[in-house]
Amino acid sequence: MKVVSKFVCQECGAILSKWMGQCDICRGWNCVVEEIGTDAKGKSPDVPENFFELIHDDVGSDCGAPTKRHNCALSELNRVLGGGLVSGSVVLLGGPPGIGKSTLLLQLLSDISDIKDYVYISAEESTKQVMMRARRLEISNQNLRIASSADIHQILQAIKHLNHNGIVVIDSIQTVSSNLIQSPPGSISQVRFCTQELVRFAKTNDVIVIIVGHITKDGAIAGPKTLEHMVDSVLYFEGDGTLDYKIIRCVKNRFGPTDEIGVFSMTGKGLEETLNPSVAFLSERDGSVSGVAVFSGIEGTRPILSEVQALVSHTSLAIPRRSSVGFDANRLSMIVAVLATRGRMSFSNKDVFVNVAGGLRITEPAADLAISAAIISAAYQKSLPARSVFFGEVGLSGELRQSHLSYARIKESVKLGFTDIFCAHKTEDFEGSADVKILRIKSIRDLIVKIHATSPCP
Repeated sequence: MKVVSKFVCQECGAILSKWMGQCDICRGWNCVVEEIGTDAKGKSPDVPENFFELIHDDVGSDCGAPTKRHNCALSELNRVLGGGLVSGSVVLLGGPPGIGKSTLLLQLLSDISDIKDYVYISAEESTKQVMMRARRLEISNQNLRIASSADIHQILQAIKHLNHNGIVVIDSIQTVSSNLIQSPPGSISQVRFCTQELVRFAKTNDVIVIIVGHITKDGAIAGPKTLEHMVDSVLYFEGDGTLDYKIIRCVKNRFGPTDEIGVFSMTGKGLEETLNPSVAFLSERDGSVSGVAVFSGIEGTRPILSEVQALVSHTSLAIPRRSSVGFDANRLSMIVAVLATRGRMSFSNKDVFVNVAGGLRITEPAADLAISAAIISAAYQKSLPARSVFFGEVGLSGELRQSHLSYARIKESVKLGFTDIFCAHKTEDFEGSADVKILRIKSIRDLIVKIHATSPCP
């Protein structure tokens, strides 16, 4: 083998001919590092006779080898994964430090249907530290084996006997390395090589592999972006120590729907599932306060009600602030501009703050109507009707656009006792209850009028 030297950008993974202060590809500064590897050239591999397989007419039959799923004890995690863990799949789990990734995985390994071999390999902690956490969580799985190693070749040698009914957890990929690559653990070359080896092992042996990944200050999983393309599913664990609820969000899933979320709460004995997130997010709601609206949203396939809070205050700054937590700040600025232009409201000397209670992050445009209603309520100091729910997209001309899955949104709202449904004027009818009032809104100006007509006096 010939030893070769190359220069690799640690931000985008580009390979450069020489060292330079700025990467030509991603324009990042001081991110090019010299890495030493081997130029291994061997003979071409032999192709077996059964290299190609035919797609059978009956895919669901035994000859079609249907995909097998394994349900774990955490039903919320099963929902996020689309029905459970798939044999031979590779799952990447990312999240901020201390949020509970290791706790979640130990609880996951407590019981999985049709799994015989459980392996947890920690490259960051000793086996004693992992055992302390397992005792605290009261993990009683007698088949769970724990090891501590940061050498990818040693790890692969230790788990090579696993076949079919097995699951392996690697915590974490940024601390695992190979002696074939002369670069520090966590570098792009190390992360990419180690992940490739784990993916090859999972596909060859039909074993489930779960990889823990660190995240950067921007919230993305550290390492090359190709890391997320190499695995089958990508999960993000969201939340911080100040919030009661932790959220697992699926952003990629080859075997199920994306954008599903699972809601958990951290307790002294680990993570507990929140089976009805709507009740949890609305548990401390005070309907008599101005600037508070309830949004009926869709996370994946499940409707979830959440509380949106707004505050409008006078400011002496030359440029008023538009700040949001849990909602896109650029979209908030757009909604304020629409309210000012189409709704004839004045925000030139007022700060506008928006917060999504409970730590939930809203990304769908259907939240525009709830955000607008909360801002209008805060600006006029008039509380919204106690049993009202809002959903609908706001356009730049001030019109309200229909949201998808409106029937499911209304049904979830009625189930929780809400009767006044504010939505776009083309929303379909709901015949589930005679007490439900569908208040159809055509424009932002129409919303302001209806809020003044239905809101109680301050």
